Amino acid sequence: MAVLIIKFFIMKVTILQRSVYYKTAEVEIDIDMNLYDHWRLDNGKYADIGDYLIENEDLWSDKIDQKLSESEFIFGFGMDSSGGWADAELESEFRYECDELKIGGHL
Repeated sequence: MAVLIIKFFIMKVTILQRSVYYKTAEVEIDIDMNLYDHWRLDNGKYADIGDYLIENEDLWSDKIDQKLSESEFIFGFGMDSSGGWADAELESEFRYECDELKIGGHL
């Protein structure tokens, strides 16, 4: 009598997932127009508010960090949210908007 031996093989499969979440934060700061005008005179005709904000990031960096730490995570890349986000390749973006000067852009 022949005995039939059946072997069962188990195949393991690894499932991976990458989920992306983002946070946004917004703060408003006050800039003294006299200081800004003097700064522009000292920095040439092509100096703009974006340059001023980069040079004076002490006016806003701690505030935006605090707001960001308080904001909630949202599922997705954030490119379709409001804010004018434009570069999906970047891990982080900074933008500014100034209603008085009717200008905005990336920092």
